[in-house]
Amino acid sequence: MSISDLRQLDTQSWTSASLREGADDVAPLCTLGLHLVRTGTISSSDAKLAQIVGRHCAAPIDDILRAEGLLDESTVLRAQASRAGLRQASAHELAHCAEPVPGIDPRRMIRSGAAALRGEDGVLRIAVDRPEAAEALGDLPDALRRRAPLIAPRHALQDAMADAARTALTAAAEARPPASESCRTWRASPMRRGAIALSIIGLCILASALWPAQIFGLFVAWATVTLFLSAAFKMAAVCARAVAGAPAEFQPPLPANAKLPKVSILVPLYRETRIAQALIKRLSLLTYPKCLLDVILVLEETDETTRSTVAGITLPPWMRAVIVPDGQPRTKPRAMNYALDFCEGSIVGIFDAEDAPAPDQITQIARRFAAAPPDVVCLQGILDYYNPRQNWLARCFTIEYATWFRVMLPGMAKLGLAIPLGGTTLYFRRDVLEELGGWDAHNVTEDADLGFRLARHGYRTEVIGTVTGEEANCSAWPWIKQRSRWLKGYMTTYLVHMRRPRLLHQQLGAWRFWGFQAHFLTALSQFLLAPFLWSFWLVLFGLPHPLDPVLPREGLLLFSKLFLAVELLNIGFYMLGVSGKRHRHLLPWAPLMHLYTPLGTIAALKAIYEMIVAPFYWDKTAHGHSLESAEG
Repeated sequence: MSISDLRQLDTQSWTSASLREGADDVAPLCTLGLHLVRTGTISSSDAKLAQIVGRHCAAPIDDILRAEGLLDESTVLRAQASRAGLRQASAHELAHCAEPVPGIDPRRMIRSGAAALRGEDGVLRIAVDRPEAAEALGDLPDALRRRAPLIAPRHALQDAMADAARTALTAAAEARPPASESCRTWRASPMRRGAIALSIIGLCILASALWPAQIFGLFVAWATVTLFLSAAFKMAAVCARAVAGAPAEFQPPLPANAKLPKVSILVPLYRETRIAQALIKRLSLLTYPKCLLDVILVLEETDETTRSTVAGITLPPWMRAVIVPDGQPRTKPRAMNYALDFCEGSIVGIFDAEDAPAPDQITQIARRFAAAPPDVVCLQGILDYYNPRQNWLARCFTIEYATWFRVMLPGMAKLGLAIPLGGTTLYFRRDVLEELGGWDAHNVTEDADLGFRLARHGYRTEVIGTVTGEEANCSAWPWIKQRSRWLKGYMTTYLVHMRRPRLLHQQLGAWRFWGFQAHFLTALSQFLLAPFLWSFWLVLFGLPHPLDPVLPREGLLLFSKLFLAVELLNIGFYMLGVSGKRHRHLLPWAPLMHLYTPLGTIAALKAIYEMIVAPFYWDKTAHGHSLESAEG
């Protein structure tokens, strides 16, 4: 509901509608609303319409009027200052006079939209965007509390406070989760990591030279165990998904008298000049009330081209840019950690630069959170690709995603397992996200890591049926680079959470602990050891095999047939993933997924190399090659 919607009705109709919703009478206007009407800034009719919108939306009247385009920020600030008899902060004070407040975390000041400014008279004062905000700060020093506050734009105050506390905020973004749940301590020992890796490689080479058939057999044995474990794991998830049905796309309306919450969306952008304009257009299609949307474009300080591109675009009032100070590691999770304190919503969501979310997505998310139990703190949407017809690789990538997000993830959630998150179309209860310390800035799959950290602390993730379109990586080398980053992050996540296996078992419980093992060990082993299984094609074609001295030919042939059966089963899973109306055209391509997996093995070898020499390196994926597909 918006003011423009209500204007379609006459005054009597919307007043009657308001009364039918449970109000005994039309409530009096708030102080700011009365002031705006008395000064002739807005009409009494528009003020009352904004008040009705506020009955459904957890937003103050000034946010509603700004989002509707009825007032600009400078007009609202003048009204706030005038009604309370306060002075507005000058541009000079905002640009040069902010200071940290001793004893108060600057992140708390930023979350509150406040800053301490030292004026030309040398006096330090608190500046806020509305008079009531100063009272909510609480434990300010007495001297600051006694002085009348200044009025200034919220986002300008956040930027001023961020500049004043730059060093502290940069350090906090790099080390937000506890060290025991982060991989950041690895950077202290790169030589040790390299020495261990070289030792293991050397031992493998030596053992292979001394006992070639036996070592080959050991790798085959482990690959076989993880292959059948993976097949059983997938089968269990498929059966659970079949029993549970598809994730619900539409959620029931909010309970009576409940208000829609404010939702902040973080959109990290790095070298995304090609796609920035299209992104803003897509986000503008969201039907959630704009007075409740807080979209933050997260930009890197060193990325001057993207900053220039965004600066040249007129952003709507519910969208803004936050500049992340340069630091290490230069990763997406570090940028989101920094921007988290700038969020205003009680729900925080994540989009990627190339995303095209369903227009009603946030409405469905808000409804589900309102109905979900308190321990459900994360909702994962379904990711899909909008360019599946671009080439063979795009088709295979789409088949893989459809199977993962429409079959495997819902099945794993139904089985009660902890699930790795998907990086985008994620929504969190903000208080829990802050409680856990946000994201691990050093983990290049911060999404998978956070999914298991949530589970370790007793929280649950649900998969919801709302869909976001993404751009399939449809060139071989960029695909390998992206997948190697994901696999490197998987390795990192597994090693971090397995530092203390007994504690992990205690926190997850036996069922989820062994599900964690099955998921990570099979995923990593199957990519790395796939060539050992491919060797059994030699047996099917009657050619010599390295295990001929160890196993009889009949045994090798039996193994070959079993592997072929598992491969056919996997093709069946892929066909199930694309059996819906949206992807049915991909069914004939499912058998070719067997030719798609060798790329993953190359990516896994690259990931192993980077784990040793550059574990925190973020191999950037370029976007914007399929904009026409997205718009279509």
